[in-house]
Amino acid sequence: METTTETRTLVTEFLGTLLLVLFAVGAAVLAGEYIGTFGIALAFGFTMLALAYALGPISGCHINPAVTLGMLLAHRITLRSAVEYWIAQVVGGIVGAAVLFLIAKQVPGLATDGAFGTNGWGDRSAVHINLGGAFVAEIVMTFVFVFVVLAVTHKVAVIGFDGLPIGLALATVHLFGIPLDGTSVNPARSIGPAFFAGGAAITQLWLFIVAPLIGGALAAVVHRITHPPQEPRVVADQASPDEPQPDTRV
Repeated sequence: METTTETRTLVTEFLGTLLLVLFAVGAAVLAGEYIGTFGIALAFGFTMLALAYALGPISGCHINPAVTLGMLLAHRITLRSAVEYWIAQVVGGIVGAAVLFLIAKQVPGLATDGAFGTNGWGDRSAVHINLGGAFVAEIVMTFVFVFVVLAVTHKVAVIGFDGLPIGLALATVHLFGIPLDGTSVNPARSIGPAFFAGGAAITQLWLFIVAPLIGGALAAVVHRITHPPQEPRVVADQASPDEPQPDTRV
């Protein structure tokens, strides 16, 4: 059966978010005590790097509603595409968390209530950061990550070496943010595990949806200033048919 381009991109966003939650959040849930903060940060960075190369040419490998919002505000995708991406990402995050939950339940003595790789502040933070601190941290971290994504990509797709700085940026913000609030920078990554952790993970979830989206929007605004659209070298209707058309990529 032939699949449309739209179907391929949505399946790719669903699959990418599922795998990010399963392996990166899974590293925190299943192996956190063995690999520590550094190992968890590398798990997120390496997973993102691999997925960027594997899925980037198909959908752009956003696998993050904040990245998709940045792409929308940068005029690289349409509103309809953004909404479809958001749905695929959230569903993928929930399914990825469900698979992780099933695996975790097979490990004797492993608790899944309350934590389960979720994000939080106050008593749910390693350093007991307060609500305001977590909110600012998520905005700043997401700004950095989405800004890097926008700066190194053209249009929507991840090509060439684009995946390397994206993976490094995600690992870096996790090194910074894991002790603070567990690091979200991705609403879909936070929503899935929170559903299975329950309790305070659900009541605090709003911050890890709102703050990353604000950070992604700010990244798009600043990117338009630091990386303005290139001015066309020749006006299209005045160009000779034999002359190359101007590069108007963002």
